This record gives sequence, C-alpha cells and structure tokens, in this order.
Amino acid sequence: MALWGGRFSQSPTDAVFALSQSVQFDWRLAPYDLRSSLAHLSVLESSGLLKKDVASSIRKALNELIAEVGSGKFSYIASDEDVHSALERGLTEKLGEIGGSLRAGRSRNDQVTTDLRLYAIDQMISIAQAITELQGALIAKATEYSDAPAPGFTHLQHAQPVLFGHELAKHVHAFARDLDRINDWLTRTSVSPLGSGALAGSSLPLAPEKTALSLGFAMSAQNSIDAVSDRDFVAEALFILSMVGVHLSRIGEEWCIWSTTEFGWALVADAYSTGSSIMPQKKNPDMAELARGKSGRLIGNLAGVLTMLKGLPFAYNRDLQEDKEPLFDSIDTVLLVLPAVTGMIATTEFDREKMALAAPLGYSLATEIADYLVRAHVPFAQAHEAAGKCVALCESSDRQLHQLTDQELSSIHAELKPDVRAVLTVHGALASRTTRGGTAPSALAQQLKDAQGSLEDAKKRFSAASKEFATMMGSSD
Repeated sequence: MALWGGRFSQSPTDAVFALSQSVQFDWRLAPYDLRSSLAHLSVLESSGLLKKDVASSIRKALNELIAEVGSGKFSYIASDEDVHSALERGLTEKLGEIGGSLRAGRSRNDQVTTDLRLYAIDQMISIAQAITELQGALIAKATEYSDAPAPGFTHLQHAQPVLFGHELAKHVHAFARDLDRINDWLTRTSVSPLGSGALAGSSLPLAPEKTALSLGFAMSAQNSIDAVSDRDFVAEALFILSMVGVHLSRIGEEWCIWSTTEFGWALVADAYSTGSSIMPQKKNPDMAELARGKSGRLIGNLAGVLTMLKGLPFAYNRDLQEDKEPLFDSIDTVLLVLPAVTGMIATTEFDREKMALAAPLGYSLATEIADYLVRAHVPFAQAHEAAGKCVALCESSDRQLHQLTDQELSSIHAELKPDVRAVLTVHGALASRTTRGGTAPSALAQQLKDAQGSLEDAKKRFSAASKEFATMMGSSD
C-alpha cells in the first residue's frame, strides 16, 4: 500500500517502482519500526490525538504484528514499497482505515532513521560482544605461549626476540580500541529523530523527549532538519566495522604466513581448514584468507556511503536509501567472520621448538650489544655503529655474535668486554625488556592480567547494554 499519491494522476511505472522499492532489504527493520510505532502511539494517545479505544485497538494490532513478524507469519509482498508501507498494510488489514492513524505527526523521513538507529545499536552491541569472545581466545592463547621465545619482526625481517604470547597479545589491544569506538559511537547515536517529521518538526502536540526515553535514547534531536538527514552514525559505524575488518585481516595474514611450509609455526585445526579439489595433500588456512579478503568489502562499503553523503543538500534526499545495504552487509560480514576467526585462534597449535630456534637468527641480538655499550656510557650513535660492525664481521665469517673472539670485540670498541656474551642470549634479551608494555615475562604477565581485567569490564558493559536494549524492545508501551 502506497503511503503517498493523493496529488498524483498517474501511478509509478514498473521501472520507477522497481527502482524505488526497498522492502526487499529494509524488511529487517520491521521489529524496530513496530517498536518505534508503539512509542509514537503512546504519545498520540497521551496528547489526546487518538481516542483511548482507538489507541488500544492499534496497540493490540501492533503487538500482534510483532509476534507475526517474529514468527514469519506476516511478511512483505511484491506490491509493498518499503518496510513502512508493508507494516501499515498489516495494520489496515487488521483494523481497516484506523490503521493509518499512526501516520499523524510522523514522516517516513524521521521514521526510517529512527528505525535504522535502533537496528544499528542492537547489532553493534552484538558485534561488541563477539569481539570480547575473540579477545578472550587471544588472551588464552597468549597466556599459553607466554613462555615461548620467537623472533619479532619489522619489515618482515627478524628484528628482536619476543615472547610469542607478547606477539599474540598485540591483537587484544587493537580490538580493545574497537570496543572503545563502539562505546563512544553508542553515546553519539543515542539521539532520537522521532518527532522531526519530514524536516520541520510537527504542529501536533507531540513529546519527542518522551518518545526518545521510551526507545532507550538519551535525548531527542535538537534540529529537525539535521535529524532526518544525519547519517553520521551510519558512516561512523561503517568506519568502526572497517577497522574491525582491518584488525581481522592482520590476524588472517599472520596465520597464513605462520602456517606455510617455510615457517611451519602454526598448525591450524582441521575444523578451521579446507582442502583442494585436485591436490589431496593440501590443507589451506581458508578462514584466515577469508578474514583477510572480507576487509576489502568492509572498506568498500564505507567508501560508498561517504561518497553518497558528500553532496547532499538541505534535509532528506532519496539518495539516503543507499545507506542501508552497505550497513547491513558490513554488519552481516563482521558477525560472520568473528566467530570463525575466534575458533581458528582458539584451536591453533604452535611449534615452540621451531620458534625458539628461529629467535636468535638474523643477528636479532645485535641491539643487546648496543645497549650493553650504552650502560658503559658510550653514546648510542657510537654503540649502534659498533654493533653494526659486529654484525658485518659475523656475516663475513659466517658466525653468530656470541662467537666473536675477545680480541675481535675489543678491536671494534674498547668497551666491548668478554662479559658482553652474557647478554647475547635470547633468554637475557627477553628478561631485560621489563619496561611497561615490554616483552619480558614479568611485563607480559602484567599486560595479560590488565587485559583480562579490561575484558571482564567490557563484557559486563556490553552485556548490560544488550539486556537494556532487549527490555526496551520487549516493552509494549
């Protein structure tokens, strides 16, 4: 049923209707539209715009539709333009003409952005909870390998030895920033547009502040034009989801590298691997590759929405219909990838021996020589030069740093004493990195303890948010 048309002498052509129709993708907003309709109904009733018996009939029909939409008994049909027209059709089928009474004081412009905010809030809370599960798997795996030496890398070259648990734990902090962004986003998104009408507010005695609180928003919009045209919350959500995708992609890349024959560090569980249709020996880390690949899709959705938004004038424009599919797709994608990556991480085993043997390779202990000289009050520039000369000598003679003779060491720098060999061990290098955030066992233990505490706080915060939202959605006003 069309929500407009009184001033038109012709109906839309099939091509126009096909281009305009959005119900095939915006139907997922139906539960949120029905909940916002209940809130709007309460205001219409309390202001005297609807008689109590009429409001009671509409409330009963809305609650019936909530159940029928949830069960699949009621859905859209081919002639519905969008989710709003489909649900109004449902009301009029139950109530006759009074089913259209809810349109008073409300436009699809403020209605759709209210629905979309509610949907996005619900889904972003779910994503936050899934991220905490991933963090839990990372902390558990980092703790398991908190005593395992491995090479640390910069530029994909051996840099300095690290504890492998420290390497894994870096991802926990990246996702913690994503959770912070979601938390901040929830605050900024907690503004209700309902009551803004098409763009100018309403002459009817509505109560936007009351509607906002009923729907769990912190406040109602302060400018009706901004309220119906603002899609910052969509763009920002897409950015957050893109960053989550980038962080998942980095994990995917590392798992792909570590599981190669050349590295041979990671043994990905069979349940999180796939095979080849032609090469029976293959075991591919496809979950890692898909996590890496999906990030491009998430970034593309963000770019598309920003491009759509950049030139829109004044209030609502139909271009804004293009905000939903990218947001829906990004949310679906992230919710699809997170559990798979979480399971892959939790079930991967790493070869401690290979990692430990590789830790000192590539002259990764050269910095220990420089630091040794600094402790002897040698300026770091000179210490760095001397350490580089030690590496050059080892390369030319196919030796390791600890194999240089006393005479060779002193010839490179007078302060290089025989006891320098005491720091030229992986164990010594790791143990010395005790600064906050460092890779020493003591520093890593504190890091993981703090990360677990932050994780527990995040779980409580988003669990409470989820329960509050569910309570709001379950209210019949």
